[in-house]
Amino acid sequence: MLRQLRLRLPELDYVYLGDSGRAPYGGRDVDTLLDFSEQCVERLLGEGCRVVVVACHTVSCVALRQLQRLYGGGRTSVLGVTIPAAEAAVAKTRGHIGFLGTARTVASHTFRTEVHKLNPDVEVSEVAAPLLAPIVEEAWEDTEIARMAVRRYIEAFSGIDTLVLGCTHYPLLEHAFREAVSPEVTVLNPAPYVAERFADWRTRHPGFAPPGNGRLRTLSTGDSGRFAEFGARFLGEALPHVEHVGREHGRLALCPDGGEPLGQVVRFKRVHL
Repeated sequence: MLRQLRLRLPELDYVYLGDSGRAPYGGRDVDTLLDFSEQCVERLLGEGCRVVVVACHTVSCVALRQLQRLYGGGRTSVLGVTIPAAEAAVAKTRGHIGFLGTARTVASHTFRTEVHKLNPDVEVSEVAAPLLAPIVEEAWEDTEIARMAVRRYIEAFSGIDTLVLGCTHYPLLEHAFREAVSPEVTVLNPAPYVAERFADWRTRHPGFAPPGNGRLRTLSTGDSGRFAEFGARFLGEALPHVEHVGREHGRLALCPDGGEPLGQVVRFKRVHL
């Protein structure tokens, strides 16, 4: 998602927060997703961001309304990826959309709801694919394991003409998806459409994302070195210095002294007298 946003709007400054230390989100319960997403948005707002684009489909499908209620309006705004994905799919489909996402994303049925708001006659088939994000995390997207997993999930669909990749990890498997589906099926990566819709939104709300210097800051809750290596595969270029953030008193705070601790760790509770 960040890659497409920077391609479409290279003049903007970006702060990217990857919650790699607590990923994947797709199997989390709803309360945990709300807690994690609120902490991430608060951290980004604390870094001076006025508009937050929720790149995670799971958070966008489950927690977006909560985030908008808490942090939207006035001087800040929170945007999701589900509606642009639904708009792109409805524009492409001939009548039957397949949607592949995490277990929590699919269980929410938010994508189906948004499609039917646009066209109630379109059929939507949703399939959860919990193995795919970990395969990408391991950088195995070009292996037979990845191709076998993709084929297995594709077998769950019948008669679709458009396949939506409803997780930010899945575009790295796009080649495997194109091999697995028939030539008549459109494989849709929502990221370029999200970037285009954000560009349109920014035109109508110029004060939220003024032109900058194309600067990129990256924050991670996990191992900074691993995140830099992993993130470069998504971004298509080396990441700048990755700053570590960690949970402190229920919030995410910058950790200037280093990254995630290794080995045995003892945490002392503060005693209030």
